[in-house]
Amino acid sequence: MTAQQPRHPSAAVHTGPVASVEVALKHAVHLLEAQPALAAEQAREILTAAPGLPMARWLQAAAWRRLGEPARAAEQLEALIREHADWPAALLERALCRSALGEGGAALAELRRVVQLDPRLSDAWRALGDHLSAIGDATGADQAYLRQIQAAAGDPRLRRAALALGGHQIPVAEALLREHLKVHPTDVAAIRMFAEVAARLGRYRDAALLLERALELAPSFLAARKNYALVLHRQTRAAEALREVDTLLGAEPGNPGHRNLKAVILGTIGRYEESIALYEQLLQEYPGQPKLWLSYGHVLKTAGRSREGVQAYRRALALDPGEAEAYWSLANLKTFRFDAADEAAMRIQRARADLPAASHCFIEFALGKAEEDAGRYAAAFAHYEAANRLRRTEVPYQAEDLRGLVRRTRARLDRRFFAERSGHGSPAADPIFIVGLPRAGSTLIEQILASHPQVEGTLELPDLISMARGLSSLRPEAADTAFPEVLFELSAQQCRALGEEYLNRTRIYRRTGAPRFIDKLPNNFAHIALIQLILPNARIIDARRHPLGCCFSAFKQYFARGQSFSYGLEDLGHYYRDYVALMAHFDAVLPGRVHRVHYEALVDDMETQVRALLAYCGLAYDDRCLRYFENERAVRTASSEQVRQPIYREGLDHWRHFEAFLSPLKAALGPVLASYPQVPAIKSDAKDLDAER
Repeated sequence: MTAQQPRHPSAAVHTGPVASVEVALKHAVHLLEAQPALAAEQAREILTAAPGLPMARWLQAAAWRRLGEPARAAEQLEALIREHADWPAALLERALCRSALGEGGAALAELRRVVQLDPRLSDAWRALGDHLSAIGDATGADQAYLRQIQAAAGDPRLRRAALALGGHQIPVAEALLREHLKVHPTDVAAIRMFAEVAARLGRYRDAALLLERALELAPSFLAARKNYALVLHRQTRAAEALREVDTLLGAEPGNPGHRNLKAVILGTIGRYEESIALYEQLLQEYPGQPKLWLSYGHVLKTAGRSREGVQAYRRALALDPGEAEAYWSLANLKTFRFDAADEAAMRIQRARADLPAASHCFIEFALGKAEEDAGRYAAAFAHYEAANRLRRTEVPYQAEDLRGLVRRTRARLDRRFFAERSGHGSPAADPIFIVGLPRAGSTLIEQILASHPQVEGTLELPDLISMARGLSSLRPEAADTAFPEVLFELSAQQCRALGEEYLNRTRIYRRTGAPRFIDKLPNNFAHIALIQLILPNARIIDARRHPLGCCFSAFKQYFARGQSFSYGLEDLGHYYRDYVALMAHFDAVLPGRVHRVHYEALVDDMETQVRALLAYCGLAYDDRCLRYFENERAVRTASSEQVRQPIYREGLDHWRHFEAFLSPLKAALGPVLASYPQVPAIKSDAKDLDAER
């Protein structure tokens, strides 16, 4: 940090020549970061010459903290702040000492005060961002990091760019930074800001390349490394992100923001107990932060520690009754039941005039679950409908995206296309893909397979879709329609390399040594052609459920990301119909390649279906697969609690309670509904999907 002079210079006591003291102080401040022991020694000598000099006392405390003595430093700072109560540099240093001593809440409060006293302190903004990140306040942390950039920027053009970023004027910031980098191509602060522009536009690959350049020029630029770790995490490059976070923690072992990010990454790759341990550390430091309790509850629930998860959600609500996501998180346990006090509390929140739209959405979904459990189906549907209406404004959906893909796939990818590419890809048979729509029974199928000793259940892995987006970037002029055309450009060597890349990227999720593993991301049905080209020996299982049961179950669900089609009954119907059409095409051009499991058939005759499923996967029958509910593995999806119980029939026709409200869904499904479980006749040579509507 850049040291500041005391706000009250008259309090300093000079017993030696002023000029020599100032020179010594400047020299010691330069030593502080790289050689804190020498800085402490220099401060001691200055204080011998000028006893009580505030700046030297501050310097000594700052050096002690860097040498791992935060308690000693804090004691000195307490005395100093009693004399100079509003000295931002001293308050900042005390906040950092408190953080190092595990007093996160006190540190956070002090950092807020520091930036009010002196908004020019870039290190204070960075520390505030780290603490806000640790407690789960992503929006606040983002703003603090932008203010750090503003405070640190020396060039007026960079300050204007930072202001534009803070005001979400992305084109303005981009233009200013381009001009600046033409003149100063190695300005790492500008490169970092330009990477932030790319990230705001969703161009994470560009952002990563820019940050790699910044770190090549300045390896110790920790703010850029933190951005790099975040961008890697958003690209689902978990192993690389984890390495960067560990590097950050090596430099700043107590940094709460780094520890929070590590906890998040560990949770995404299934290392739940390590993630839980980090959250427990943070909660000791920030016991009064509801969002942190919420994150803790999520990882507890996923790890199968549901009772503790409920307690964590309840603690979040006790701290902040307006933490609406906690209500939805309780509802999302599926086996949880709200009591009358819970419902009353939710209705109080729902009536608030200042309730944010996102919180309102969570409350509506949770109230829908409460009403449904009580058998009040009309009221439940009204809440679900309100929740979906709110959610749809946040995540708009373009039905043409999938419809266009289906149309282009059916027109371009025929039997000849795949026959000509026979033998392409990696020969590995490790992956088992479970595809379909969410809420179609895929978690149950996963749990059954993961109960086999030769199979490991992992997560809904984002890697295949991330790789597909990377291929789309090869056609930047038409990225939205790159598939399937881009597949024609892949050589045999490229297909094999992509298959190996997928195996390498997903290795971090594999922990048991089992030869086979499951990738259960439903949306992968859109990329069966890519799977066939890069992993021709992988197994593909299509989990299918009655259209009304499947679609309405999705309509009741709040999805964090990736399922924007699910917030409207008509969109759900069209999406299901397009999915069926695409799968029918692959049945025609790759006969027998995909194994289909109908949820209703699995419930009716589980053993027969499981035997067929294992045979398709090339696995010997194992009775443990019928006792899947005894498997204590972590389950991340909405069905996590349900698949820890024996299979039951009660849920099969539960949608019938809501049938009176499902007319828009029925109309959108059209012949797919009437034909289920069969597929309506689809012209194999049809080039315009809309002609079949």
